[in-house]
Amino acid sequence: MTTDNVTERPEQTADQLEHEGDVAADFIEELLDIADIDGDLNLDVRQGRAYVSVESEDESISVLSNPDTVQALQEITRLAVQSKTGAFSRLILDVGGSRDARRRQLEKLVDAAVIKLDEGASQASLPAMSSYERKLVHDVVADRDLVSESYGEGPDRHTVIRRR
Repeated sequence: MTTDNVTERPEQTADQLEHEGDVAADFIEELLDIADIDGDLNLDVRQGRAYVSVESEDESISVLSNPDTVQALQEITRLAVQSKTGAFSRLILDVGGSRDARRRQLEKLVDAAVIKLDEGASQASLPAMSSYERKLVHDVVADRDLVSESYGEGPDRHTVIRRR
C-alpha cells in the first residue's frame, strides 16, 4: 500500500516525454559546457517519465554525482524544462550512476527497518526524502511483502514501514 498524495495530471505521450528529455538534455549540456565537464547524455522514457542520464570517464563528473547535488540539478533542470515547455516536469536525472547508488542506500535503510520489525517494533520510520526516493522505497518494501505509507508534509515527508 502506498499513499503518497500527488496531484494527478494528465498522462503525457511518449512524444511529449521525449521532447521534455530533449529540452532537459540541451539544458544539462550547457551546464556541462560551462563547468568544462565532458559527458555523454542518454535519454529514455521510463514509467511515464523522461529519464536523462549523464555518463563520463572524466573524474570531474564525481563532483556532480553526489545525491544531494543530483537532486538539486534535477530540480533546476525540471524548472528549465517547465520554462521552455510550459508544463510541469517530473523528469529523472541520473549523473554517473548516482540513482543506482542511491537505490542501494535505500535498500540498506529498508534492511535496517526490517531488523527493527524483526526485533518486535510495530513499525519503522525512515528519514525524510524526496518523492522519487519514497517511490523507490515503496517498491523495495512491496517486493519484500511489507507495507509502507508516507507521512508528513513537504521536506518532512517520510516513509513508515510495517508488516502486513
